[in-house]
Amino acid sequence: MTLSDTETNHLTQRQLESTLWAAANALRGPVDPGDFKAYVFPVLFFKWISDTWDYWHAQAVEEWGDELTDEIEADYHPFLIPENCHWPDVHNVTLNVGVKLNTALQRIEQANPELVGVFGDVNWANKDRLPESALAALLDAFHGTRLDPGHVEGDMLGAAYEYLLREFAEASGKKAGEFFTPRHVVHLLVKILAPVSGDHIIDPACGSGGMLVETINAVQDAGGDPRTLRLHGQEVNLTTSAIAKMNLYLHGLKDFTIKRGDTFREPRFVTKGKLDKFDVVIANPPFSLQNWGAAAWTNDPFGRAFCGVPPAKNGDFAWIQHMVSTMKEDTGRVGVVMPHGVLFRGGKEGAIRQCLLEKDMLEAVIGLPNNLFYSTSIPVALLIFRKTKPTERAGKVLFVDASARFAAGKNQNTMSEDDIEAVHAAYATGEDPDGEAGVHVRLVDMEEIAGNSFDLNIGRYIQTEQTAEVDVEAALAAYHDARDELRAAERILDQKLKAAGFDA
Repeated sequence: MTLSDTETNHLTQRQLESTLWAAANALRGPVDPGDFKAYVFPVLFFKWISDTWDYWHAQAVEEWGDELTDEIEADYHPFLIPENCHWPDVHNVTLNVGVKLNTALQRIEQANPELVGVFGDVNWANKDRLPESALAALLDAFHGTRLDPGHVEGDMLGAAYEYLLREFAEASGKKAGEFFTPRHVVHLLVKILAPVSGDHIIDPACGSGGMLVETINAVQDAGGDPRTLRLHGQEVNLTTSAIAKMNLYLHGLKDFTIKRGDTFREPRFVTKGKLDKFDVVIANPPFSLQNWGAAAWTNDPFGRAFCGVPPAKNGDFAWIQHMVSTMKEDTGRVGVVMPHGVLFRGGKEGAIRQCLLEKDMLEAVIGLPNNLFYSTSIPVALLIFRKTKPTERAGKVLFVDASARFAAGKNQNTMSEDDIEAVHAAYATGEDPDGEAGVHVRLVDMEEIAGNSFDLNIGRYIQTEQTAEVDVEAALAAYHDARDELRAAERILDQKLKAAGFDA
């Protein structure tokens, strides 16, 4: 098989996506839609590795013939596949297929240390969780499609992979949406942070790795060399961290590090007891995380509570302080997606927000349209921090209201490329885009913000019909938070009264 032999056999993007969706459909019934990813992605990755090995084996045989040795052939393969662990060895089994698949995946990981954990933790031999008929149907869905370089061009497989991530999020709502950020939001945030060749980049809540993939695309589109980037990610969920690794491999990336662990309790990117520093820190972390580990932050050995310990039942400002703590001294910049509550909530969060503002690292607050995410319909904001702000923005914060820049959708709203360009232009210039309705900008002195008790609610500084609507939703969210806190306090008081012998 030569490259010329396969040029006419390239799959179209639609054919590839149809194959992936057929694989997901094979699981309907015995598997919850929110768990499709744990089953489909490892099989997809296994098929890709096996097909790619076959492809390069054929190239090696063609070029070397009888002179081919194991040592020569090893240079052709990105991954090793042990004997009896190829795709046909599993697909051709008719009894105890799950046992054979388990064995093959485990041996592939053993032969390739960089792949350890990449296939997740599914027990394929558990027929109660996944009936053998469903597993056979899953394998059959992939069997007729070749996923080697001769059939899948460039970034097609990565794009199809993102298609399936998106479809899973739409099919299963919040459960899948927790690890998937809509691509238009990722594209905007990365465009604002403007990664360049040689940057060290980290996502401390990397989910499926979409933010990291987009940094590669951004550098390449700008004419830089994405091979010089150093990509890092941390993810607490085992299945999702495996998905992130697969995602990056399927996008053709090799020089990256994804580590599993709790970013708050066990940051994994540490050298000699100190947090590693990065040029770009980017994340869409889980909003308002409860039980995130506040107790340990009272004496955090990494100094991340430099503006105070956030509330035990809300980790939003823990993410922010962690990310700001990992910026490089001169080039460091942070982009984080947050709910509007971080802009105005009081108490401990208000004190942390004031401290951050007084340190003058917050460059911009960008309000996005509501209903962009699968996991929540509330409006969100992008917070942009820089270790060293541009001179013209020192002592100021740029507010951008982009809440009207969207296209309404059946389930979620979306932002077009024109919307993204308009918002980015507003951020970059600090001015309302000429002729562009729906984006409003204002650069606000810190004195004015201090006069508003360091409240960053966008509606205080930019008055539009859209911000008024967003303010109502944000106020309702704050009201519900306050009500929950009040009820919790009443329960504690009730318990103390009863313990003291008083009847409630």
